Amino acid sequence: MKQFMDKDFLLSNETAKTLYHEHAAKMPIIDYHCHISPKEIAENKKYNNITELWLGGDHYKWRQMRSNGVPEKYITGDASDHDKFIKWAETLQKAVGNPLYHWSHLELQRYFGFNKPLSPATAEECWELCNEKLKNLTVRDIIEQSNVDVICTTDDPVDTLEWHQMIKADKSFKTRVIPAWRPDKAMNIEKKDYPEYIAKLEKKGGVKIDSFESLVKALVKCMDFFAENGCSVSDHALEYVMFKPATAEEIERIFKARLNGTVPSYEDELKFKTAFMTAMGKEYHRRDWVMQLHYGTKRDNNTLMFDRIGPDTGFDCINTNGSSAELAAFLNNLAKTDTLPKTIIYSLNPADNAAIGTVIGCFQDSTAVGKIQQGSAWWFNDNKTGMIDQMTSLANLGLLSNFIGMLTDSRSFLSYTRHEYFRRILCNMLGTWVENGEYPADLDFLGRMVEDVSYNNTKNYFKF
Repeated sequence: MKQFMDKDFLLSNETAKTLYHEHAAKMPIIDYHCHISPKEIAENKKYNNITELWLGGDHYKWRQMRSNGVPEKYITGDASDHDKFIKWAETLQKAVGNPLYHWSHLELQRYFGFNKPLSPATAEECWELCNEKLKNLTVRDIIEQSNVDVICTTDDPVDTLEWHQMIKADKSFKTRVIPAWRPDKAMNIEKKDYPEYIAKLEKKGGVKIDSFESLVKALVKCMDFFAENGCSVSDHALEYVMFKPATAEEIERIFKARLNGTVPSYEDELKFKTAFMTAMGKEYHRRDWVMQLHYGTKRDNNTLMFDRIGPDTGFDCINTNGSSAELAAFLNNLAKTDTLPKTIIYSLNPADNAAIGTVIGCFQDSTAVGKIQQGSAWWFNDNKTGMIDQMTSLANLGLLSNFIGMLTDSRSFLSYTRHEYFRRILCNMLGTWVENGEYPADLDFLGRMVEDVSYNNTKNYFKF
């Protein structure tokens, strides 16, 4: 029987162990998509206790606590941090097969030196140890200890980016923290507060927004500001990657009607979003920015809880409303005018793996290695099975060697261990193929490949 989560955790053969320990483990981290706070990095925040760091904002954990029948007061409510931690320990013991079990214990081992399984029996000991360590552990300590080279946060076009500027000015901190452009609020024309947001954008961009054309001009001005602050990455959250083309006159009609208070029909919403995404894609190509497309989510399903505690609290699910035909048509619409930027495509629906794998193969060219990427297993899929399925599909249909690897997509500073988790799974998968005689034992090539997927491909792709 193997020891619980020892140094060879997830590494089932000698080739895997060599690839991980001699190659993957030493590589720095580029976290090119996350939701951590640049303010907390700028201020070098120190957390009061493990609950504040571990459970604050972590809807992954919140979902499982609800599944365990834990009252909401111990999740997002007013229970003490100590009692919330105890409830999480009670839940975690039951999370057999859940990635949270592995992630949580990797975090406890790497940052706090706690090597026992967390359970009700060990919860008090763990609570005391972690809190003692946190007295001398800041956000920047965690980042530096994790060997993080670059962090891309998620930022709205109207953001001031003041925290990024503060971080950059501090030469003592070596990790690059750069903004990533997330213009969802400018695109989501169906939202109640859309006119109010446009007023903010108008002020930020210094452009009177009274037409779709002027909307794009205001966004371009904001993009100039982001570029001045190091941005070269965009990100979009979409129901699906739609392609419903319309005339310029139709788009102007839809937009002006919305400014006058008329919420568009679903058909008009899709037409507007198609025009919006096309305009953004062309601008990204001009700037050599990377476009990330996240889709396949149905958000805020529990209306009662949404009204009570708001979005991003654990009530989202996989949406099966996707169309590879429209995804391909959207990319083709940019490609035919030679304005298709480097693009990373993620679907929350694992059934889309093969479709994405075939679509990306239609638009590769010599302007970049792996110009169109299938993104890593995302959100509900960033577990052992999901990662293996995504990488196996990519290997079957494309070139796994050119893959840009893992990201955290997290709000937690402890989640860098997900890169370790991913790298161990990658090495074990490659090692198994070698041990099975499916690929030669060319450890020189495979070692370089592991280093590339872990770090080098990402650095080169984003030009970091």
